[in-house]
Amino acid sequence: MFIATAVLAILLAAGFVAAGLPKVLAQPTAVDNARQHGYSVPAFRMVGLLEVAGAAGLVIGLYWAPLGVAAAAGLGLLILGAVATHLRAKDPVKAVVPALLFGAASVAVLVLRLTTS
Repeated sequence: MFIATAVLAILLAAGFVAAGLPKVLAQPTAVDNARQHGYSVPAFRMVGLLEVAGAAGLVIGLYWAPLGVAAAAGLGLLILGAVATHLRAKDPVKAVVPALLFGAASVAVLVLRLTTS
């Protein structure tokens, strides 16, 4: 069971790093996305920083379970905000699906980490 937890946590961490780095680096597409959804660039950079920090927490949490649990829970809450943002902006369903998948994977890692710690 721990192997499944580790694989899912590492894949999820890679996904959050891929999603968070463009925001942290304020790449043009991330800046456009921030403005489209009504966020300031510094606020969007903070979201990216939380995503990258959460990804690190997932990986380190494979060695120290309380951090993995906290990171998975925090990322799940972060994703709730992302889904709310997409729904508030009336984005098409295809824009909301990735956030829903990240949320489901965060909950899965949370449950797996709780059961394997």
